[in-house]
Amino acid sequence: MFRKHQLFRHIKRSSKSPVRRVAILIETTRTYTRELLAGVSRYIHRHSSWSTFIELRALESSIPPWLENWDGDGILARTHSAEMADAIAATGLPSVELRSSNFNRDAPFVGMDNDKIGQLVADHFLNRGYRRFAVYTLDTESFFRERVRKFVSYLKDEAGAECAQLPSQGESSPDDWEAHQAELIEWLNTLEKPVGIFATNDQLGTRLLDACQRAGIAVPDSVAVVGCENETTLCNFSSPTLTSVRFDGETVGYRAAEMLDEMMRKGVCRKLGKILIAPKGIEIRASSDQFVIEDFIVLRAVRLIREQAFSGITVAEICDKLNVSRSTLERRMQATLKRGAKAELLRVRFAEVDRLLKNTDLTIEAIAERTGFAYPHYLQTAYRERFGISPGQLRKQR
Repeated sequence: MFRKHQLFRHIKRSSKSPVRRVAILIETTRTYTRELLAGVSRYIHRHSSWSTFIELRALESSIPPWLENWDGDGILARTHSAEMADAIAATGLPSVELRSSNFNRDAPFVGMDNDKIGQLVADHFLNRGYRRFAVYTLDTESFFRERVRKFVSYLKDEAGAECAQLPSQGESSPDDWEAHQAELIEWLNTLEKPVGIFATNDQLGTRLLDACQRAGIAVPDSVAVVGCENETTLCNFSSPTLTSVRFDGETVGYRAAEMLDEMMRKGVCRKLGKILIAPKGIEIRASSDQFVIEDFIVLRAVRLIREQAFSGITVAEICDKLNVSRSTLERRMQATLKRGAKAELLRVRFAEVDRLLKNTDLTIEAIAERTGFAYPHYLQTAYRERFGISPGQLRKQR
């Protein structure tokens, strides 16, 4: 058992050591976790000098045998079991959890904001005209439940829509796989079409697309599918390719390293709190790249906005191209999308502004030019009015 005097020995040594020794127990097998490691690396190169232990790992890899007696300074980990959480806690070292706080509730947590993930997917379907929804999920982790809860509640609040749900079953043999795909096909056939389905991770998304292909269900015409995590190997392997939520792994890794560095400097091992990072957006691929808007005028308007929003097109120009009055376009868009043409135009522009602020170092002037805003100061003023912070403040949160 780890004793109190050992804890103080660790803290005292690490606070004086010029180079801190950090164990990184993060799997290297997935797109997201490699992004986490890139974020940790970026922090180290900018702010600190660490000697890091890192190895090729899968999520279920065993606990390193040396961890019990390791005289290091801190740990970054994605914990998959109570045994692993106990082993990390027993070291008495500062640690930060990057997967789930279920197993090690005393460690600070940095991870994705699952409420924002659920809302993002719901908005994606709503903005494409879907009014029927379903979710295909796992009930094995709290983060799956959080995504589903927000997806379902947001759709009910915004569109008064109910949401069909199917929990996934595990497979341990080819027979299990075939039985589950048959169950999935049966469920898909019961859903009224067209329908937007949220698969709470990309593995479930690929299963859905396979079931649609077997059942002869057209994707995305009858069933649109959005996965989660943007695991590029799975998303691009699927047929059709799978739309997916883009996690911000680099920011999660960076903020986790920043938190651990602060804990090691202060000699603190207790919980410092939770940091949740918003997703980067949605990587739209073939599984959800169409609109299902029945009003042809609204459909044409939405397509024009997607195609020309960043070139500075105005509502008056949209009306001219469609040969309709502004009042007619406004009434029909409100009936279909619950917002008018100007609101949709600004929504598309501000979404691109957010993307550029988070993922590039372009100046505000360059961003305004690329997103259809005539003047940078107008972009800054409108952004603050809309979101309550300035573009510069958002960029500092990266």
